[in-house]
Order: sequence, then structure tokens, then C-alpha cells
Amino acid sequence: MSPTTFAILLVILGSIISFLVQIHNRNGRKLPPGPRPLPIIGNLHMLTPLPHRGLQALAKKYGPIMSMRLGRVPTVVVSSPQAAELILQTHDAIFASRPKVQASAYLSYGSKGMAFNEYGPYWRNVRKFCTLQLLTSSKTASFAALRAAEVASLVASLRAAAAAGEVVDVSSKVGRLVADISCRIVLGRNVGDERYDLKRLVEEIMRLTGAFNLADYVPYLAPLDLQGYTRQLKKVNKEMDKVLEEIIAEHEEVGRYKQGHHDDFIDVLLSLMNQPMNPQDRENVFIIDRTNIKAILVDLLTAALDTSSASVEWTLSELIKNPRVMKNAQRELESVIGMERTVEEKDVEKLDYLDMVVKESFRLHPVIPLLLPRESLKEITIKGYHIPNKSRVIVNVWAIGRDPNVWSENVEEFYPERFGESDDIDFRGRDFRLLPFGSGRRGCPGMQLGLTTIHFVVAQLVHCFSWEVPSGMNPAEIDMIEKFGLSVVRANHLLLKPIYRLRCSETT
Repeated sequence: MSPTTFAILLVILGSIISFLVQIHNRNGRKLPPGPRPLPIIGNLHMLTPLPHRGLQALAKKYGPIMSMRLGRVPTVVVSSPQAAELILQTHDAIFASRPKVQASAYLSYGSKGMAFNEYGPYWRNVRKFCTLQLLTSSKTASFAALRAAEVASLVASLRAAAAAGEVVDVSSKVGRLVADISCRIVLGRNVGDERYDLKRLVEEIMRLTGAFNLADYVPYLAPLDLQGYTRQLKKVNKEMDKVLEEIIAEHEEVGRYKQGHHDDFIDVLLSLMNQPMNPQDRENVFIIDRTNIKAILVDLLTAALDTSSASVEWTLSELIKNPRVMKNAQRELESVIGMERTVEEKDVEKLDYLDMVVKESFRLHPVIPLLLPRESLKEITIKGYHIPNKSRVIVNVWAIGRDPNVWSENVEEFYPERFGESDDIDFRGRDFRLLPFGSGRRGCPGMQLGLTTIHFVVAQLVHCFSWEVPSGMNPAEIDMIEKFGLSVVRANHLLLKPIYRLRCSETT
């Protein structure tokens, strides 16, 4: 049978299956309102290059609980705090799983990591293990000196550029800073380590993880690999596996973890290898092996790199566009820190206005605007609507952050004071108006590590420097064009001219 004939047969078979599934799901049961799907592709054609914006527009027509079909996948899109609370809290146990995707199967060693794993005993064990062994507050605090050294290096570089009157690529510098911090914490190596080409590999993993893969929505097309996606996944997996093996082998040869010296996450993981992830769970025993370690490392790297740097970029972009807010933030820093020294991590908790600035940035620019998709473990009725088993659930936190019914009519304005005027709005998953890190069982376990980096870097950049846009530009004209992927980042790099403003002679 020729490949063309085989493809035609698959399409015909898929059309029949899709039709039968649609009939089954509508058999006397009311799905949430939504646009009518087409054969085979369903509503895939309605996903714009910026899906969070396109889905918001559809939700205005069909409501905060909307039904779609993405290829063969029944999908529910949630776009209000009340609906998000139903999914992420009230019925969290039913929507606690993740859909199977090719990227996780290849890049996370058969989904043996944490982010994309299906709900079950293994996920519970690996989640608990990572939370207790790698992502605790004490572990985050233990890397404070590392973060301080990396940030001081960035400030020194920017200060030299300021002295020379240069315009700098802030996006590249912040991206490199966060990548170096993350890779040193996780792997004990800078992202620019020429022996391993880590920067290229991590960027490729993030690109592939965030890319649209037709096979995830129309599975019977997967064998054809129409986009060449499977080939790319296999290639980068092989390259990354080689790098991780070499770095792990180096750690084993040095053997510092055997004496209790845990300089990075690999040391911690190696010290616990061949032990149960959760000794208390005697019914489901999962032993930490080399594959588990590599899967966890890949998950940690992809979760940390893009998200923190993008948050810093969006926050600084909004501060440049809004000089009033920048002045208020700098005035607070002058009052609390003074002009004789730079910010230390312990100072951040005293900076109330800066905290409001970061919250407002999370509201307008959630880095993962649709969170990571969830999947229902069984059928359920919510608000009178039938949600089929194995439905994919998308929570559009970007739409929630732009809803005037939630945030008042100045919803498009960058106005940090809204968080001081209202009750204390929490962004750690307990207030469903602001969900940058998700909520419930699938909330981001690395939230504290990310928050620490974001607050510290923003505080340093705002305190140490005034910022000017390139000559001839008005600050209000800085573009805020987005690029969608694993996370939503600036489409164009942020170019600014730094002006050093402290009176201290060194960046201490």
C-alpha cells in the first residue's frame, strides 16, 4: 500500500471515528456552548497564532465554560475565576491528569518527569519527592549566594555599558542571567559551557515543547510525521541524553554528594539514587534510577528558563512604558535600601510596592497564559454541562486577567495600586482571579524558586539603573508584541540604554 493511499484511509477512518464520538458525546447530554467543529480538524482552524487572545474572543460569545473539539480531542476552555475554581479546586481530583503528548514521551523519557505526567501513583511520588528534596524554601535559600553573584555580574556588565553610553539588549542579558542561574542550580554548569552546548539544547527543547504538533490532536496521523516533529524530538532527545550522561558521570567521578556536599540538584538526586521516592508509600514503590533523574532534570530546566526571564522582561517593559510607576518603585527602593548599596534578597520582602508591580505584571502578562492543559479522569456534569471523560481542559488565565468584570474598567492599564486598594489578592493559587502559577494538585511546585529570582532581578534592575529608550523613541511606543510557545515572550527584544544611579562604588 502506498503512503498516499494509507494516508487517505487514515483520514477516512478518522472522520468516521470523529463523527461517532461526537454523536456519542451529544447523546442526550448537554455539552457547554461552543463553535461547531469541522470533520477531522474540529476547531483547530480557529486557534490563532496567539491562542489565548483567540480563545478570549470566542469566550465572549459562548461564555466562560466553552466546548470545542481540537482534532479528535474534546476540549473545555475556562475563562472566569468562578469556572477556574470549579476545575482547579472544587473538582481538582477529577481534572488532575495531563493529556499524553509526544514532546513529553520523548523529551521526558516516557513522561517520567513531573510536569506532563498522567495523574496516578508515579506522579504523586515524583511530585512529593521533588517538592521535599529539591524545591523547598530552605533549598531555594541555600542558592542565595549563587544568585547574588550572577546578578552582581549582570549589574557590572550593565554599568560598563552605561559608562560607555551603549544601548543594550536587555532581553538577551536577562535571558542569559536566568539561564545561568537555573543551569548552575540544576546541573552545576553555566548554560554557556562550550563543552555541552547547553544553551542551544535547552532552547530547542523549549521550542519543541511549546510547538503545535498535529499528532497530539489527530493521533492517527502520528505515523506519517507530517511536520517532521517526531524526527526532531528523537534527535534532540539523543543529544540531550548524551550531555546529561556526561554531566552526571562527572558528578559521580568527583563524588562530593557521597560526603553530603550538595552543590546542585544532580548531587541531591545522586545521593538518593536506588532509593524509594516515597519510603512511606509501601504500596506503590518507585525506585529513583538514572532515567528518573534525567527526566526530572529536563523538566526543571524547561520550567525555569523561559518563565522567569519572560516575567522580568514584561515587568521591566511595563515600567518603561509607565514612568509614573517606575518613579514610585524607585522611590520605595531609595527609602528602604538607600542609594549607597544594592538590593539583597532579604530586602525584597520589605518592598511592598515592588510586590504590587510584579503582581500587576502577572495579571497582564501571565507567562503561561493557558497554563498547562489538564485532562479529566472521568465524565462529570458542571453547571449543568456534560464534560466527557478524557476531555482536555484549558484555563485561560490571560482572559481572566483582562476581564473588566473582575478588574474594573481600567483593566488594560498597568496600575499596580489596584492590589493595594482591594483586599489582598494572592497569586499562589488561592485566589482564582490571579493564577500565574496555576492552582491545586497541578500548581507549579517551583513557584518559590521562580518568585525569588523574579523579585530579586527586577529590584536590582530598577534600583541600580534608570532606563532610556533608544533615541527618537517615546517610552509609550515600546512594542508589546507577543510570541506564543511553551511560554509567551516578547516577539522583539527589549533594547534600552542603562544609566547607573547608585552612589556606591562597587556592586556589592
